[in-house]
Formats: sequence, C-alpha cells, structure tokens
Amino acid sequence: MLLRTHPAVHYLVALARTRVAAARRAEGGASAIEWAIITGILALLAITIGGLIWTKVKSSADNVNTDFEPPG
Repeated sequence: MLLRTHPAVHYLVALARTRVAAARRAEGGASAIEWAIITGILALLAITIGGLIWTKVKSSADNVNTDFEPPG
C-alpha cells in the first residue's frame, strides 16, 4: 500500500497520462493533415477535369451550325 501513496508513483502516473494524451493528439493532427492534403489533391483534380470538359463542350458548341434556312 505504500507504493500507491508515494508521491513519486503519483508523479509517474501523471507523466504517463500526459504523454499518452500528447501522443493521441499528435496522431490526430497528422491524420488531419493527411486528410487536408488528400482533399486538396482531389479538389485540384476535379477542377482540372472540369476545365477540360468545359473546354471540349465549348469547342463543340462553337462548331455547331446555327444558320437556319427555312425550307422552300
């Protein structure tokens, strides 16, 4: 029972809890950074693909013959 009440034991337990909490926060931060990078890459890819599609559609629309001559 003496070990449970010794100040050094309380200090070591508090230190261990602090380090575990810091490790959990650090891992979550790295995970958030990874998600931010992945999201940025996907957004850039979506914008690039959207731009390519817009260019192709606009080019095709510009080539459509709009001169209408009624039959007769």
